[in-house]
Amino acid sequence: MIGALRGHETMKRRVMLLIILLIAGALVPWSAEAQRSPVILATTTSTQDSGLLDVLVPLFEKQTGYSVKTIAVGTGQSLALAGRGEADVALCHAPSLEKKYVDEGKLHDRRLVMYNDFVIIGPEDDPARIKGMPKAVDALKRIAETQSRFVSRGDQSGTHVLEQGLWKQAGIEPKGAWYIESGQGMGQTLGISNDRRAYTITDRGTWLAFQKRIGLPVLVEKDKPLLNIYSVMEINPANGPRVNVAGGKAFADFVVAPETQVLIKTFGVDKFGQPLFVPIAGKTDADFR
Repeated sequence: MIGALRGHETMKRRVMLLIILLIAGALVPWSAEAQRSPVILATTTSTQDSGLLDVLVPLFEKQTGYSVKTIAVGTGQSLALAGRGEADVALCHAPSLEKKYVDEGKLHDRRLVMYNDFVIIGPEDDPARIKGMPKAVDALKRIAETQSRFVSRGDQSGTHVLEQGLWKQAGIEPKGAWYIESGQGMGQTLGISNDRRAYTITDRGTWLAFQKRIGLPVLVEKDKPLLNIYSVMEINPANGPRVNVAGGKAFADFVVAPETQVLIKTFGVDKFGQPLFVPIAGKTDADFR
């Protein structure tokens, strides 16, 4: 009888030990995951539409163990999210806006990542006769003078900010039936421009990614004001209580790391015969004046 009781107690202890071990085994990975919160990346539609993030994000996740939630909107919206503490890192392409947020202390450690360029595209019959014009400002003047259809992002994105700057240089306030604001990302804006047989300004990377779906050739390019520089910025944790400072810094460090810069340098070559971006980590704005 005593032996049976002892055997029963031993079995109970073994069962309890097994339960404790199972609970501990389940809690360890949960705790590690809880400590490593997802990284919220606020970025532009061009990095998403070009397909670059489809390459970079999985590699970052594999290397670091972080998961990434991407919010791809216009640069103005991306920076606003970051400024409210609703993102952990920002990858954008509107230097003047970015510097404003850095000066205000909402973002910091702004580092150049890569560049491509903007181009003016339009219908093949080119009603405004802008093809080959060396100056983007002069091309926009001719589009306005002829009231040829033009589709603007109209969303305070980096592309829209650049477009507004060009109109200002041209001394023109674009308005009227010929000037259409899409309020959409770059990919959708290209689709609308194609449907309306209209001119628009786009980054070259997105145009290359969409060129088989649209019939709008590049008409004006390689003017200095059309340079399109992308930067990565970390977020001030004072912006909000949920800023993942470590995760944001990890992603920022990742995109400027030498191995990642090599990937950026070759991205698009196999599919388009040319890279979509040029890596420039380590350079400063002064190098592009």
